[in-house]
Amino acid sequence: MHKQDELFMQRALQLAGYGRATVSPNPMVGCVIVLDGEIIGEGWHQKAGEPHAEVLAIRSVKNEELLKSATAYVTLEPCAHYGKTPPCAELLVEKQLKKVVIGAVDPNPLVAGKGIQILENAGIEVKAGVLENECLEINSAFFTFMQKKRPFIVLKWAETADGFVARENFDSKWISNPLSRQMVHKWRTELDAILVGKNTVHYDDPKLTARDWSGKNPVRLVIDHQLALSDELKIFDKEQKTILFHTKAEKRNLNGVDSIQLGHENFLNEMMDYLYGQKIQSVLVEGGAQTIQSFIDAVLWDEARIFKAPVDFVTGIQSPQLNNQKLVFQKNIMVKNQTDFLSIYQNK
Repeated sequence: MHKQDELFMQRALQLAGYGRATVSPNPMVGCVIVLDGEIIGEGWHQKAGEPHAEVLAIRSVKNEELLKSATAYVTLEPCAHYGKTPPCAELLVEKQLKKVVIGAVDPNPLVAGKGIQILENAGIEVKAGVLENECLEINSAFFTFMQKKRPFIVLKWAETADGFVARENFDSKWISNPLSRQMVHKWRTELDAILVGKNTVHYDDPKLTARDWSGKNPVRLVIDHQLALSDELKIFDKEQKTILFHTKAEKRNLNGVDSIQLGHENFLNEMMDYLYGQKIQSVLVEGGAQTIQSFIDAVLWDEARIFKAPVDFVTGIQSPQLNNQKLVFQKNIMVKNQTDFLSIYQNK
């Protein structure tokens, strides 16, 4: 039975992942309904504000009478509160499910064990902690946001084989190959915001959108302490919400851009507090080296995604230096004339 539980939870996790780029600020959740070892219904949370995974899984069961003898496998504890949708725990009680198998307990204080309590009080058998690590991992941004009261921070950069992220004139186009760059655009659709420093905007004039992948654009975050950037740059094109963080007492009147003054001493922590208040759960920090290193030095990062390309600059701007990292993934990113090497680290 233990192996069967893991098998069906694995399918629920697969379903949950389909919502990676569309459900924030909600968590990704998948649900599978099983009777006599066969899947009779399944669903996944597809978009914030729309029906949850349990609702869609139940709707997909052709004969509702079967639910009374069935087991629901759900990656995250069923919700216990009224939000934009009714509580899923109460729906499972209403449909008289025989058993509910849960991957991870919801860290949201509005749930946090209350969903399990509703089920058990109704006489439904509950088993929690099946593939718990995997269920925690898929919603690492959601759990970090709830538990640490700040966004999940992903650092990303591409470096040459000899350890540089740009030439001495700040030119960094292009170190990584086209497939690696497309992968970054995919990540942009999956994370709530993208952050860069003044130099990156000044020298590269990036749009910071997900042009090479289908999906939403991230909120653009720019650090410009002295409000020195030109109004003519692409980040001020109103194509996507943009927030400018600075330390000057004056305001910057840029149409369509939020200008937020922060204190110099606790700049990054104050920024995290602001983003938490804005319900921005995840941030992709893309550059430059100095900005990325400031997050590392402040021990304010959760994951680092680093491309190493078979290119040498000999001199230039050195890549950021991680500390206290744990390697969790490596992969070759191959195109015809260049193979990049992607390494993903977690902060221990």
